[in-house]
Amino acid sequence: MNKSYFTHEKSICESQCIGKNTRIWAFAHVLGGAIIGDECNICAHVFIENDVVVGNRVTIKSGVQLWDGVRLEDDVFVGPNVTFTNDPFPRSKKRPEQWLKTQIKKGASIGANATILPGITIGQNAMVGAGAVVTQAVPANAIVAGNPAQIIGYVDSGCANNRDVPAVLSDAVVKNSKVKGVSLHYLPLIHDIRSNLVVGEFEKTVPFKPKRYFLVFDVPSREIRGESALKNCDQFFICIKGSVSVVVDDGQTRESFNLESPSQGLFVPSMTWSTQYRYSMDAMLLVFASEFYNQDAYVRDYDLFLSSVNNTGSHRSPLV
Repeated sequence: MNKSYFTHEKSICESQCIGKNTRIWAFAHVLGGAIIGDECNICAHVFIENDVVVGNRVTIKSGVQLWDGVRLEDDVFVGPNVTFTNDPFPRSKKRPEQWLKTQIKKGASIGANATILPGITIGQNAMVGAGAVVTQAVPANAIVAGNPAQIIGYVDSGCANNRDVPAVLSDAVVKNSKVKGVSLHYLPLIHDIRSNLVVGEFEKTVPFKPKRYFLVFDVPSREIRGESALKNCDQFFICIKGSVSVVVDDGQTRESFNLESPSQGLFVPSMTWSTQYRYSMDAMLLVFASEFYNQDAYVRDYDLFLSSVNNTGSHRSPLV
């Protein structure tokens, strides 16, 4: 029988749902219920159980086992000896009523020897470092490492350079970001023998007149905040104590900023995805907003955000 995919003579492939140009190498074992897409590369000594779905152009390196409930979307890379799990409380001869689903979104990469706990989603284009132990969901584009895994950065975000700005300013300085509409503001900072003073004026150094503010503090350093975009609402971030990193994303470009002085303010216009992470233990983040609170103004699904800004071609188009 002619096949559109390759299986090594020393592999075992019981599934009939294997995509075109996929390659399954020696000592790999694919059970009958598994579904594997086109142009995948299943390396030696890989085991794939029944309730597993693998997308197109996925690479699974040697020594990986994909257990029931694992879902790999298109263009995922799984490094050597990555460990997936599907039972949070395993006992011999005691199967759960259903296996927890673990989803690895499109374009994500998992480094060698990482361990992924059951029921976790790893977001689109995220990267998991070698040896990481992933205990909670990983946002889209995040880079995580360590045990337990923590966010250490974001893919293709870089980091804005603020070292060329004087420590003492009598007038505000504004630096535009690579991300559409976002700008980093250096507020006037006045040193005095009695104290230091930072000055901001609404609709001038702060680009709008706020209708509300909120403070974020006492955040454990490994936690993240934000992960959303706001419809028709601008925001202005000032870290008044400690430090925090903010990554912003317009659907095409992203950039990361380290806010570490009360004289730094980050302007984030509406329909810009923003995430705050890497809080110092003493961090206090002050956020001014141009509109009153409305839970319906938040876009919390990154795929929905991308669909909105990229389909309309407009950075500020409201989501309806």
